[in-house]
Amino acid sequence: MPQLAFAHSFWESFDVLEKPVKSGVRKAMKKFQALTVAELYADKGLHLEAVENARDARMRTIRINDFWRGVVLAPDDGSDVFLLVNVVAHDDAYTWAAKRLYTTNAVTRSLEVRNVVAIEQLTPALEKAATAAPSLLFAKYSDTVLRELGLDQQVLRAVRTVIDKPQLEAFGTLLPEDQFEVLQYLAEDFSPEAVYRDVVAVRRPSRTASSSEADKSLAVAIANTASRITLITGPDELADALEKPFAAWRVFLHPSQRRVAYRVSYSGPTQVTGGPGTGKTVVALHRVKHLLGRAPTTRILLTTYTNALAATLRENLSLLLDGDRALLDRVDVTTVNAYARSVVTRVENKAPAPLGEREERELWQRVVKKLGLPWTEQFLAQEYRNVILAQDIRALDVYAAAVRRGRGSALSRARREQVWAAVELFTSMLRDRGAATHLQLCSLAADLQAGATPSYAHVVVDEAQDLHPSQWRVLRGAVAPGNDDLFLTGDPHQRIYDTKVSLGSVGITVKGRTSRLRINYRSTEEILTWSTGLLSRVAVEDLGGEGNDSLAGYRSLLHGRRPQTEGHGSEQAEVSALVERVQGWIAQGIRPSEIGVCARFHTLLDKVYDRLGAAGVPVVRVKADPHPDTEGVRLASMHAMKGLEFRCVAVLGVTASAVPFAREVTPAGVDVLQHDADMLRERCLLFVACTRAREALAVSWSGAASEFLPPQR
Repeated sequence: MPQLAFAHSFWESFDVLEKPVKSGVRKAMKKFQALTVAELYADKGLHLEAVENARDARMRTIRINDFWRGVVLAPDDGSDVFLLVNVVAHDDAYTWAAKRLYTTNAVTRSLEVRNVVAIEQLTPALEKAATAAPSLLFAKYSDTVLRELGLDQQVLRAVRTVIDKPQLEAFGTLLPEDQFEVLQYLAEDFSPEAVYRDVVAVRRPSRTASSSEADKSLAVAIANTASRITLITGPDELADALEKPFAAWRVFLHPSQRRVAYRVSYSGPTQVTGGPGTGKTVVALHRVKHLLGRAPTTRILLTTYTNALAATLRENLSLLLDGDRALLDRVDVTTVNAYARSVVTRVENKAPAPLGEREERELWQRVVKKLGLPWTEQFLAQEYRNVILAQDIRALDVYAAAVRRGRGSALSRARREQVWAAVELFTSMLRDRGAATHLQLCSLAADLQAGATPSYAHVVVDEAQDLHPSQWRVLRGAVAPGNDDLFLTGDPHQRIYDTKVSLGSVGITVKGRTSRLRINYRSTEEILTWSTGLLSRVAVEDLGGEGNDSLAGYRSLLHGRRPQTEGHGSEQAEVSALVERVQGWIAQGIRPSEIGVCARFHTLLDKVYDRLGAAGVPVVRVKADPHPDTEGVRLASMHAMKGLEFRCVAVLGVTASAVPFAREVTPAGVDVLQHDADMLRERCLLFVACTRAREALAVSWSGAASEFLPPQR
């Protein structure tokens, strides 16, 4: 019986097909598996046929229906492994297949694909232009060096025309994957020795056939390309893979990210930044996988900000590690707050009860009223959080001399004494209740860890931009300083909580160990351009508090429809339009679980829940922590959308009164710097919600639209 392997290019094409076409693919693949190789070539239903004028003689197509064809790479060496590489409209399938050539990399032994026709057409013109260029990007590397890194003759000739990095990136979609990544490394000034160590050597299988034998065997090349090809061994595995192809992309590591995740070692804390969809979380997960292989008893803390994000990390790590219980048991996946609470409980046998946000606000209100203070409860809570806890201030004299970075309202010594009295009353009220805020628990945990043996060999942090200095201190104490101690990923443009930090001030120095990811692999360029426009007029401070971050160069290689924006006369009309839109997406073959609907407030989501249910559309709430296999449109608040992604996203209720939400914004007259920070946080919240979409984004409101939205034409 033939064996089926699927290239990741197939999953990308399959994922966007309409429902009837997907059904046709499933039927074709099931039939494909049931036939012998001889029957496969003779079957008139599948109609496995060669591609005329193909540059790769192994190219075949199979019939899905009258309009769609699957593109298959067939073995010509007597083996029975067939590689499905794409699903394309009938005429386009033959054009696409005729231009592609699959080869085995001479060094990594992996299977690569190139648009051989485009390279042949472009190279002569680029060679002519290169003669007039003052310098060439790879001039300092000899042909011998480049061949030792896996470049073949055609790529070598093309590479000798490349003038700069943008031209190299433009070439990227045409070149073989492994060879292109080698060039990316060299373009970033990595030495050939480092590139061989960190890129080439890690791809070489531990046991390989000889080069000549590998060149002849498609099955061997496929087996050597596990990072980009999935081999299916039975009908159950096939059905599962085709039923949930979206899952494959949650842990797929693009070649441009591999050098960050699988670098052998870093000499200290490491930071990875990048806009939404650049694969920061996937890089973090793969870093965990890499670190687990360093020693058989290594223990790792994989942590983030919210319970929902921790649950997603736990699920995707299991997917990446193939459910290997022995490996998974060596990784604690939890929130920073939960880890801090476990430290306090372990050392003191019990921990104070955590105080909720509403209870904390009510307690500060009581403090203001009891002391007759001239400030709001919001001002005091922010002063305590962003100055006193952030700087770990324990005494009035220290607070009186503290620089209140980020606070725009001056406080005299007398005023600071009043604030300190308020803080003392607040903390005494908490003690009387046997309670503490989450950040107080983190501070306590950091104190208890001082001088103790660290719990972990490595700590990996996702969504680092939302962590408070108190949380960073407890993480710093969880691992001993040294090589590969902390691996941090985050994006300051997605900072949706009131937290800023100077990493150096909490003992974490990442200078010289920072990587930036700029290619979005999730959303289309149209969604990306529209969403980044929400932040185009504001400055965003970087993760370490050392300067401003930028989305310059941030781009997507995918294209699709422009986001839909629509205002309505009433909230009822907006919800009705949403139901129709969701039904339309489902009719196009989108699974309900691949659709996310979010709003600022749960009151609006309650109405959406009822209306979708009444229309017969399955629906679940993200806060209920549904199992990934649970069918249903996902409903979530904007805050809860962090870390999630969907094929289609609808953002509702983007009104002038909800985004920004006045209660969450400090009046400029009270503190202009805090006002600006609050407004930026509100913008970032909308930015995060919109960038959860892969293929389709719809933004709507009733009444007056949010001031953050671009003017409507």
